[in-house]
Amino acid sequence: MRLRWFPVVLGLSACATQEVAQKAPEPAKAVEAPPAPPRFSVDPAKPLPAGLDARAMNVKADPCVDFYQFACGGWLATTEIPADRPLYSRGFVSIQERNEQLLKTILDEAAAESLPAGTPFAKQLGDYYATCTDEAGLERALPEVRRFVEQTIRVKDARSLATAVGALHAAGFRAFFEVGAIQDLKKSSDVIAMLDQSGLGLPDRDYYFDKDKQNVRELYKSYVEATFGLLGVEAKLAQRKADEVMALETRLAKVSQTKVERRDPNKLYNRVDRKGLVEKAKAFPWDAYFAALGAKDLSAINVNSVRFFSELAAIAGDTRPEQLETYLTWVVLRSSTPALPKAFQDEAFTFSSKALTGAKQDRARWKKCVAFADADLGEALGREFVRRAFGEDGKALTNAMVEALQRSFEKNLAALAWFDEPTRKAALEKVARMVGNNKIGYPTAWRDYAGMSTTRTSFFANSLAANRFEVKRQLAKVGRPVDRNEWLMSASTVNAYYDPQKNEIVFPAGILQPPFFNREATDAVNFGSMGMVVGHEITHGFDDEGRQFDVDGNVRDWWSPAVGRAFVEKAECVKRQYDAYVAIDDLKVKGDLTLGENIADLGGLKLAHAAMVDWYAKKPEADVGGRFTRSQQFFLGFAQSWCTKMRPEMARLRAATDPHAPPFLRVLGPLGNLDAFQEAFQCPASAQMVREGSDRCVVW
Repeated sequence: MRLRWFPVVLGLSACATQEVAQKAPEPAKAVEAPPAPPRFSVDPAKPLPAGLDARAMNVKADPCVDFYQFACGGWLATTEIPADRPLYSRGFVSIQERNEQLLKTILDEAAAESLPAGTPFAKQLGDYYATCTDEAGLERALPEVRRFVEQTIRVKDARSLATAVGALHAAGFRAFFEVGAIQDLKKSSDVIAMLDQSGLGLPDRDYYFDKDKQNVRELYKSYVEATFGLLGVEAKLAQRKADEVMALETRLAKVSQTKVERRDPNKLYNRVDRKGLVEKAKAFPWDAYFAALGAKDLSAINVNSVRFFSELAAIAGDTRPEQLETYLTWVVLRSSTPALPKAFQDEAFTFSSKALTGAKQDRARWKKCVAFADADLGEALGREFVRRAFGEDGKALTNAMVEALQRSFEKNLAALAWFDEPTRKAALEKVARMVGNNKIGYPTAWRDYAGMSTTRTSFFANSLAANRFEVKRQLAKVGRPVDRNEWLMSASTVNAYYDPQKNEIVFPAGILQPPFFNREATDAVNFGSMGMVVGHEITHGFDDEGRQFDVDGNVRDWWSPAVGRAFVEKAECVKRQYDAYVAIDDLKVKGDLTLGENIADLGGLKLAHAAMVDWYAKKPEADVGGRFTRSQQFFLGFAQSWCTKMRPEMARLRAATDPHAPPFLRVLGPLGNLDAFQEAFQCPASAQMVREGSDRCVVW
C-alpha cells in the first residue's frame, strides 16, 4: 500500500532490464573523420582491483565511445533473463535473489515453528507464509472472497456506495481513491490524512488514451471479462461487466493527474479539511464513508486534486448502482488475485505478460509469498534478516561515506558561482540536517505487530488482517507527533531513498551488499557503487522536486529569485539531454518525468568522485598500481552495479511510467557531462562519450 507521496527512491526496485538493443547516446557533435581504433587498452597481466568483474567487461569496446558496453558488455552477452522475470540486473536483482533465499529460510522456519525462541511475531510470520504457500488451500478460497464481496458491496444509492467504499478502504482495497497519513506539506510537524487519486487497473492514466496502448486496453478488457467468468458470471454478462469497468476507469483516468504533474508538490497540496471536502464534493456522502472507514471524526484532510474528488461525487450521483457494484467487485478481485485459485492467477499473469512485462512464466509461489510477507510484515521479517545477514562494518563504512559526501557537497557548493550567500547558507543548513538524520541498516525501534491477528486456515483472511492493521496504523498517526524513527522500506529492501518531508536519507541493509557495497573491494570501487548511491540520495534534496522543500521539510521557496532562475536553466539542459535519448524502438525517454532522477545521478556521481579523491588524499599509497587507476575503478564500479537486461515489453512499460531513465542511460547519460570521466579514460573532446559546450549539463 503506497502511503506517502514524496520519498525518492534510487532505482530499479522491482527491477527491469533490457534484452533489447542498448543504444548509446548520439555524439554531442558530428565527427567527420572515421572512428579511430580504441585508444585505451587494458593490460591483463596487471592485478584486477578487488570488487571489479573482468568477465562482465568487454575490453574490446572503446570506453570513450560506449562505456556501458566497456563495463558490462561481457555480462550482457552471457546473461539470460530468467523466464519468470521481466528483467535481470547484476546489481538490484542479483542481490534481491540472495536476500530472497535468506528470507525464504526464515519464513520456512516460521511456518515450521522452529525460529529461535523469543523471535518477535513468529506466529504472524508463520501463519502468513504457511497459508500463502498452501496452494491447495487457495483452491478453496473463492467462496470466502465471494462472501466478502456480497457482504461489503451493496450499492443502491450514493450513501450505500460511500459505505461500501469506506469498508473496502478499511480492508486495504483502493477503490476510486486511497486514504493514508502524511506530513502536512506546508507544516511538516503536523500529520494529517490524505485522500489521493487511485482506482485504476492499468499502470497509468495515459494507458486509457494513448493510441499506441490500444492493444493493452483490449487485453485488459479480456482479462476483466475472463476473471468475471471464473467468478461464475455468464459470458455475455461478463463481457458487459468488462465494458463497464473500462468505462468507469477511463472516466477516473480523465481527471487523474499525470505523473509529471505529480512531481510538483504544490500541485498535490489542497488542504481542504473535512468541511472543504464536503463542500467541494457534495454528492458523495462523506460522513457515511468515514464511519465505514472507522475514522468518523477525521477532520484534518488534504486531497491531491479537487477536480478528481469533484468527479468522484458526480460518479456517485449519475452512475447506475449495478455498474458501481461491478467496478468495486473488480477492485476486490484484481487486488485479491494472490489469495485466489490458480486459474485467477493464471489470467492475471497472462495479461501482465502479454501487455506489460514479457515474462515467460509466472513466479514460483514461494517467491511471491516471500515478497508478500516482506510487504505486509516487513519489520517482523527484517529483524531476523538483519540478525543473520547484516554486518556492522557495512554500516560503519556507509556512514563514513555519508560524511565524506557531505563534505564534498559543501566544498562543491562553496565553488558554485551562480549561488548567492543567503541561498548557499540555507543549502548548507539543509544538507547538514539531512546527513544528521541519515538512517543506515535498520530501524532503532521495530514495528509492533501485536495487533495483527492471523490464522493457519486462510491466506485471504491473513491478507485482510495485514491490510486492516496497516490502515489503522496509518490513520492512528493523524494528529500525533511525527514518528522520526519510521522507515518506509523494509530492512531487506535493495534500494535507498530520500524523504524531503523528514529531510533524511535512508539506506536499508538489503542494499549494503555486493556489488553496491563489497567488504573486499577497493575504496575506489565502493565509492563508485555505494558512494554514488549516497550522493544520489543527497542530491535528491536539491533536485527540481526536492529543492522545493526547506530544511524542516516544508514546501517553501527558500531560493533567491536569481538563483532559482539559474537552477531552472541548468535543469532544462538535463531535460533536453534525456529527451533526445531513445529508450526502446520509437519510444524516447521522458525528460520531464525522469528529470529528478537524472539530476540526482549526475550530482551523485560528481560528488562521490570528488569525495573519493579527498578520501585517498589521506591514504596516498592505497589501491594503486593495478589494472586500473582509482578513477577508472570508480567509474567501473559504478557502471557494473547497473548492468541490466530487460524484455521489450517491460522496457516500454518503464519508458511510459518510470521516473528513472533506462539503466544503460543512467550510466551513459551522466558520464558525458563529467570532466573526471573524460580525464580518467583520456577521451578526446570529439569522443561520443563527451558532451561539449552548451550540450554539457552541470547542475551541482
